[in-house]
Amino acid sequence: MAGTRSSRSTRGSRAAAAAAAAVEAVLEPAESVEVAEETTETAMAVEAAGTEEPESGPGPLLQQSRDFLDLFWGIAKPAQEERLAATAALVGRLRERPQEAELQYALKRLIEGLGATREAARPGFSLALSQVLQALDHVPLRRVWEQVKEKHDLQKKKLLRSAAFGNFFGVLALFQSGRLVKDPKVLVEAVQLLQSLAQHRNHLQDLPRRTLVDILSEIPEPVFEEVLLGVLQDDFASAFSTPEQLQLLLVGLQKFPGVLQPKKLKKLLGSPAVVTKETVPRLVEVLNVAAKSVKKEKVLPPVALELLRVALQEGAFELFWKEVVEKGLLQEHSGPGSYTAFRLLGTALPLLNLEQLRVVLRGEVMRRYGDHVLSAQLPSRFKFAPEMEKYVDSFLEGCADPEKQLAVLVAFSSLTNQGYPVVPSVWPVVRHLGPEALRRYSSWLQDMFLRPNLGSCLDFSTSRQKKNAAEDEDGHVPTTEKSVFRLRKWLIQRLTSIVENPQVVKDEAFVLGITRFCFFHSFFETKKPCKDLPESEQPLSVPLDGETRDAAGSSFFSLLQTLNVLPLLEEAPKTAASLPKGKLGHGAMADGRLWTHCLVRYADFLLSRGKNVRPVKAFSAEEKAAWDRMLQSVDRLQQRAKDTRVAEITAFQQLLLLVGLHLFKAPAECVDLLSDLQSCIEKALDKKAKKPAAGAEEPHWVEVLVEILLALLAQPSRLLRHVSRSVFARVCPHLNRRALQLILDVLDPDQEAAAVEVTEESDKRQKPASAGEDESEEDPDDESGPDDGPESEEDADSSEEDPEEVDSGFRQQLMTLLQAGKVPDAEGGSSEEEMDDDAMLALDARLAGLFAEQKLRVRAKKLEKEKLQKEKSLRRDFKIKVLDLVETFLVKQPDSPLVLELVEPLLTVIERSMSGDAAKQEQDFLRKTAAIFTNQLCRAKQYCHSAAAQAQELHGLLERLVHRAGRQADSSVALYHFSASLYLLRVLRGNVAAPPPAAPSPRKQRKAGAPPPVPAEVSPPPQEAEAPPGPHEAPCSTSSAPLQGSGCLDLARVTQLYSEALTGFLSKRKSPLTATMFVDLFTRHPTLCQRLVPVVLPFVTAGVRPYHQAQACVMLLKALQLRELKQALGAPGWQELIGDAIERVTESLKASSQAGNKSGHLRTFKALELLLFLLRTVKDEKLPVGLEAPLAVLQELRQSGALGATGRLSDLTWQALKLLGVQRPKEDKVRPPKNKEDAAAPEGPGSRKRKKGFLPETKKRRKRRQEEGPAEAPGGGQEPPSAEGSRGGKRRRKRRKRPKQHPALPGPGVNGTPKSPQPPSGPPGLDSSQGEAPASPGPKRKHQAGKRKDSPDAAPLVKRAKLPTAGGKGGPKARLRKKPKPGSEGSSE
Repeated sequence: MAGTRSSRSTRGSRAAAAAAAAVEAVLEPAESVEVAEETTETAMAVEAAGTEEPESGPGPLLQQSRDFLDLFWGIAKPAQEERLAATAALVGRLRERPQEAELQYALKRLIEGLGATREAARPGFSLALSQVLQALDHVPLRRVWEQVKEKHDLQKKKLLRSAAFGNFFGVLALFQSGRLVKDPKVLVEAVQLLQSLAQHRNHLQDLPRRTLVDILSEIPEPVFEEVLLGVLQDDFASAFSTPEQLQLLLVGLQKFPGVLQPKKLKKLLGSPAVVTKETVPRLVEVLNVAAKSVKKEKVLPPVALELLRVALQEGAFELFWKEVVEKGLLQEHSGPGSYTAFRLLGTALPLLNLEQLRVVLRGEVMRRYGDHVLSAQLPSRFKFAPEMEKYVDSFLEGCADPEKQLAVLVAFSSLTNQGYPVVPSVWPVVRHLGPEALRRYSSWLQDMFLRPNLGSCLDFSTSRQKKNAAEDEDGHVPTTEKSVFRLRKWLIQRLTSIVENPQVVKDEAFVLGITRFCFFHSFFETKKPCKDLPESEQPLSVPLDGETRDAAGSSFFSLLQTLNVLPLLEEAPKTAASLPKGKLGHGAMADGRLWTHCLVRYADFLLSRGKNVRPVKAFSAEEKAAWDRMLQSVDRLQQRAKDTRVAEITAFQQLLLLVGLHLFKAPAECVDLLSDLQSCIEKALDKKAKKPAAGAEEPHWVEVLVEILLALLAQPSRLLRHVSRSVFARVCPHLNRRALQLILDVLDPDQEAAAVEVTEESDKRQKPASAGEDESEEDPDDESGPDDGPESEEDADSSEEDPEEVDSGFRQQLMTLLQAGKVPDAEGGSSEEEMDDDAMLALDARLAGLFAEQKLRVRAKKLEKEKLQKEKSLRRDFKIKVLDLVETFLVKQPDSPLVLELVEPLLTVIERSMSGDAAKQEQDFLRKTAAIFTNQLCRAKQYCHSAAAQAQELHGLLERLVHRAGRQADSSVALYHFSASLYLLRVLRGNVAAPPPAAPSPRKQRKAGAPPPVPAEVSPPPQEAEAPPGPHEAPCSTSSAPLQGSGCLDLARVTQLYSEALTGFLSKRKSPLTATMFVDLFTRHPTLCQRLVPVVLPFVTAGVRPYHQAQACVMLLKALQLRELKQALGAPGWQELIGDAIERVTESLKASSQAGNKSGHLRTFKALELLLFLLRTVKDEKLPVGLEAPLAVLQELRQSGALGATGRLSDLTWQALKLLGVQRPKEDKVRPPKNKEDAAAPEGPGSRKRKKGFLPETKKRRKRRQEEGPAEAPGGGQEPPSAEGSRGGKRRRKRRKRPKQHPALPGPGVNGTPKSPQPPSGPPGLDSSQGEAPASPGPKRKHQAGKRKDSPDAAPLVKRAKLPTAGGKGGPKARLRKKPKPGSEGSSE
């Protein structure tokens, strides 16, 4: 609604627009305090107000313009669009067609609506009144004002709430019109009225005061001085009483400084300024009240912002900030006052100069904000950090001064808790920094890293930390070294995050400087400063420890990952436009060099300057030799950059460079890796390299390279994994079987223990820290302290002891110890009371030792269990990474014969994972494996065309897959095995058994554009998709040669295999196979379909259960719909198959008349679908097949009542009977009675209970129905309609004449039926709408139109109760709905 007024206010002047904005600020609180009241009586009273005074004249006029009255209803509607449209229409009507009567009535209605009780009516009428007054200047404002006061009299106590709202919205309408300022007397009265309305806070809250502020901010200075100053003098004098009055004074001071001068303020307030030492307590009190008033809204109080501006105007900002904000609002540790102080801090950033910014950002408000950030990390706490981030982001975006930008960022980065800054290391606000501010901020971060100055930081400790430090017996406090480490860790992460942020505008020099800084201080240290090395000239005030260097190294390799995918920076396309193709791209600099290559050269330069710098871990001779060989290999690769294998060379180069850089992190692991990698790359790029002999022990280079890539995949580095996948994609064409087996061994569940070795310590050491990770987990300030460690450890230890896990050995030891501690008495028993103190203490000591040992054993077991679980998780994660290599191979080499080696291993993984645990990681592994197997293998567009030599092995694999599918316990797993068998069928069909010796290779054929040697009509093309059937799978047989197109497929062997599987599915009670699998087989391979149809046909009646018989019908129907099958069988074979199918279905339907369960109904339904297709085929193709048997069975089935009167079975039966010449009889479907009493009670003329929608018997027309009855009885031999259902009007009489023109079809026949209009290939639908049998057009349509809506047949019923009665009685709506025509029988009656 506020938006409505704001939109409307754009029509007027600037004053009206400002007034609309004021209403936006004040309206919603009024609506929030409204109570739901009765609205109907008020609305009707408002509508009837135009006819209360006939002497004014508008009554007769309004009766002729109903659309004019509807405008006022539209103004009060809740929808904003409707209110705007109605207001615009009203203003346009009054402006275009000025009539005094309409204008007076409109003003009256609008003024009355100002006090309406509906929620949307008051602002709607107020807006409409303001627009009318703005558009019609000749309307006297004084008269409107008098009408408002007269209509909404505040003296009437019963209507006080309505009168208060009416007066308020009346003033608001006058102000929005922009004419209030032009009439000083009305302005004074309106302001005085608002002052009086401020007393009714129960209804209006602070709306009148806020409206006064809006009026004051829009009036000119002369009007204020001459008219309103005297009226508002009392409010100004009591400015420190309420926030609204103080805001009124503050707005006046800013708007009219020439009027409210210090002398005037001295008379009003007693002081020449607002912010003074004397007024501080009263200002604090007013701000606290204002802060509590907006607690739910979570916004800054308007008076606080105005007070901040006045303090800046008066030059008392420091006094205001120190005394009012820091000592006043921050008295409570948390609450509305603290949040108001935080919002003042964020709002004041754009308003302050540099000195004031430094005062604010080093004060108590910042310290309290940092304390809040740490204490609000619990889930249930309110977090102000996102709001503060918006304030800082807005300031940096709108500020162009680099000094201010730098001051704000440095201040927030220096707000630390025991050395660690509270703002996150990844802070998006840095994207708004200018180049100068960004450079200086980066320099500050580096200087703080080298020379940490904790004194310049605004450090603090939480109350929990202070309490724990006070309770600590040893007086332990966080050491300076720990604070320096925490600060440096955050600083290095902040530096890398700036480079990783793609929204930060940076150049290559900036990026390279930060990268070199991180690398140098991670792996090198300075011996003697050197001018050639800027990093060596920066001394360290505190030496770097090992943990800091490890954190810096992790950040460096994280930054390296970003550089590897970093696109060219802004100046790169201009300088690198002349570079050769392939140089420009991700991970390269402007001159074409890789970022990693540049860093390797920098590292080599550092190694060469041994007098100035030295590595933290000095290289041995072997490691230095490996480094030098790596550089030589990179240089050789660089020289071959113009080769055609540019992408492959680039991938090898990246891999070499990355492993070389890892020498500084793990030199012992990378030396052998580099040696093997260099040898592999040389052999891979050497075209003259010979393959090793068959008996040679030396492995192929690709096998060694795969082992290296697998080792790199196990590393916790995204960069290494990314580069490993890139290199593997390049060497996929060279992959051999042994190399592929290395990958499959990792995925093999039987070799899981030996697939990969992981240790928790190495994983933790090598895992890089996330650049955006906050240190909240490691901080002792998160509601915990140093003393919490032992207590939490004891709790954890006690929780480890589960009573159920106590073993029998411990119980036996405990019992033995207790028995040994007892002292026997004289009677042979034992007495614990006679034990002395020493014995008791000794027993307690032994018991304590026993329990301590048991506690250690339980903890050791738990640690061992956690270690095994961790290793299992790491191993599973490694397997998920290895699956990426499998997917890459399937994408890059789908036509390789090695793809066939992946079928069984992937199926084994799926099978084992389905029966494994249900952990999320295991489910992800299973889901990814299944997706790769289905999408990249079984549904690949290309497949192997060179597997003819492996035909026997593939046939054996095919048999194993089908047999494994039949032995599965889960159908979903069996589906994967069956899909793999279909893929193998496709491969066998696409390979030629004996290709000619002179035929060129497939690769040369593809280059020459010639088709493969396999015939086009036999073998599918390489680009075909497997999933779509029909045209996408070329037919394997024709009518002349049904066995052509099998490639190297042994049809007899495969047919026998699938025949056994199909027989087992239809003859066993439980089988994992499904009909969908065999339907897919039929669709993809029509040659096998031709041979398997005779296997399916007997099971239509011989299935082990009705369900299997139904599935046999489904498969037979899908097979008969294939046109390839019809072409392969020829005309005689097709006719014989149709006849046999009709015979089998007829026998199945005979047995269906006795089955009443669910499976029996399913069998009947599928059999009817199949029979319907067969009958359509016979009729369309005019096959000489006898149909007397199915006709008799259908008639018997219909008469037996097993199908039911309605439903899918009945509809399918009648569709089949229609094809056989039997028409469905027309039936009168009467709505059944709801209960027995209604069915037994006669509906006589005097009966008062009748069905809704029916006329009583005395009102029904009998004469016309008696004339229509005899003409309708002979049509089709149907029963005459009932008396009640046959009476109707003229429209029904026209419909009943149609059967006379279209007589019923002749009796039942077999060959004399017309051709079905439906296509023969389309199976009947499963729903009743598609399977409903059409009857004769006339009577059937008539009876369908006579059904009730709530009847079981769900057909609409004619509403006879809406027809006019014979005597012309009934309501006016009934007479208007259907008027009898002159001269008709209806009118005569």
